[in-house]
Amino acid sequence: MESSTKITKSLRKEDVDKEWFVVDAAGQTLGRLATQVAVLLRGKHKPTFTPHVDCGDFVVVINAGKIQLQGKRVEMKEYFSHSGYLGSGKFRSFKEMMEKKPEYVIEHAVKGMLPKNRLGKVINSNLKVYAGEEHPHAAQKPKVFELKN
Repeated sequence: MESSTKITKSLRKEDVDKEWFVVDAAGQTLGRLATQVAVLLRGKHKPTFTPHVDCGDFVVVINAGKIQLQGKRVEMKEYFSHSGYLGSGKFRSFKEMMEKKPEYVIEHAVKGMLPKNRLGKVINSNLKVYAGEEHPHAAQKPKVFELKN
């Protein structure tokens, strides 16, 4: 007689098959892009998802300088940094960050959607962001990932 219980498979990090994806950020909304990239990095799109293992894929984001925000968010959004010294807090606007480091905007948004632990830091290292269209990961033969709107 067969038992009717299902067995849950739990992957080990040695058994994970990682792929490379390229995401074009040109004309995309920051939050919608970041959520889909975070899902790819975490591996939640795979049927073999295991919460305690880095089973996600590598993601290369190009055209980070062409990301958009909707409505008044362009004027309202600010980024805060602090060196640890008294009175050294700095606020930078979204426009200023887009001029200086457009890659940081996407990295910051995606990092906020990943786990806040050691695993989150490992997963975050699988994200590569570039301001322009060129990237040095052509040897990995990344697949183009179409974002859902």
